[in-house]
Amino acid sequence: MVGRLERVPLREVWRHEALDFVRWLVENIDVLNDVLDLSLSNPERERPAGNFTVDIVAEDQRGPAVIECQLEKSNHDHLGRLITYLVAIGEKTAIWIVSDPRPEHVGAVSWLNEAPDARFYLVKAEAVRIGNSEPAPLLTLIVGPSEEVGQAGKTKQKLSERDSIRHRFWQHLLDRAKAKTKLHSAVSPTSQGWIMTGAGKTGLGLSYVVGQHEARVELYIDRGKGGAEQNKAVYDKLAESREQVEAAFGGPLLWERLEGKRACRISKRLEGGYLDDEARWPAIQDAMVDAMIGLESALRPYIDRLQV
Repeated sequence: MVGRLERVPLREVWRHEALDFVRWLVENIDVLNDVLDLSLSNPERERPAGNFTVDIVAEDQRGPAVIECQLEKSNHDHLGRLITYLVAIGEKTAIWIVSDPRPEHVGAVSWLNEAPDARFYLVKAEAVRIGNSEPAPLLTLIVGPSEEVGQAGKTKQKLSERDSIRHRFWQHLLDRAKAKTKLHSAVSPTSQGWIMTGAGKTGLGLSYVVGQHEARVELYIDRGKGGAEQNKAVYDKLAESREQVEAAFGGPLLWERLEGKRACRISKRLEGGYLDDEARWPAIQDAMVDAMIGLESALRPYIDRLQV
């Protein structure tokens, strides 16, 4: 028997745009990644942009992206906000999520994508269910930047103050790490919120991740699109040795299978981030390096034995 897909009014699923939908999207940014084929991470809600506030600012490999959410028919006001946010924050990627894109705005976003220095995505948001199932999100890309425009628009930008601080944080961490381990010796500092090196198996990476006032080290398991089942299989195999791994590490770890998402991770969270007083950076970075060495050492025997 084949069920029938039914649309569900968005306001029945997310009653309040900012409190419900935006919060849900921050917690499930991978859903948007799958639709746009981006790598958005570290989403932040209500990011200041001059005298305005952006719904969400997230990071992608090409740089930060602003996301404007509108659970109604697209209008000029929200399009104007989106452009204003880009100018105020100095970023180049904009994502506009609406429930009903007007043809005029589809055309406007297509025209904006002809500019070489910005990328605009217009996404339609719906909620669907089959029979009596729980409602599920359905995001559809209506219009996005073309590959030609994207290539033409690639230009170097000055690092923002935040990015400059993070770049300096990673430079100092990598310098300190070299005295203790070769794990990330081939990695260069970046302005992103993470740096990663391979763990010796396809789709497994050892990552340092830093936020404003917190950090973590992790084994990140992600074999890309179509690899969700393999990711879970790898995680499950490693989780069979959880007690032995934590005993070798010397304490508990955070084991996240991330149900409903593609990737999995095993991590250790730490206090302190890149916006803490720079006088504290050496202690924060030493703690991160020591935790990374311990995590890799504890997991290494079980990673090497993986057959999945």
